[in-house]
Amino acid sequence: MALRNILLQSEPALRKISKKVKEFDAKLWSLLDDMHETLKYSGGVGLAANQVGILRNIFVLHNNGKQQEFINPQIIKTEGESIAVEGCLSCPEESGKVKRPQSIELQAWDRNGREFTVTLHDLDARIACHETDHLVGRLFKDIAIE
Repeated sequence: MALRNILLQSEPALRKISKKVKEFDAKLWSLLDDMHETLKYSGGVGLAANQVGILRNIFVLHNNGKQQEFINPQIIKTEGESIAVEGCLSCPEESGKVKRPQSIELQAWDRNGREFTVTLHDLDARIACHETDHLVGRLFKDIAIE
């Protein structure tokens, strides 16, 4: 495992749309392992692949003692709404209030290419929405309400 540099908001890669993962191989596993290590070291709760300069449709989430991986994620259902302050590893020392769903149903694939669906609530749902926004080139600042 290796630590990767987290790109800052001025980097063009953060505004690009990530590409679908088609190969579930050792190269992917290495990237996922590096992303987990980088996220752990950063003290954050979520990290998208484009934040480390890789334009692939991947994010990792660390919350409540669990580490999760989402490859080619799609939000297929949302419920409720909440407003909370968000920050971002790519926008240090900045924050803003963002409206997000209270819960989501997310379809994705694991590192071995197996499809799964999961329901995420509260902070996990917020993190997943924040990271899926990254995958389409959107930062929390773009949708902050204040």
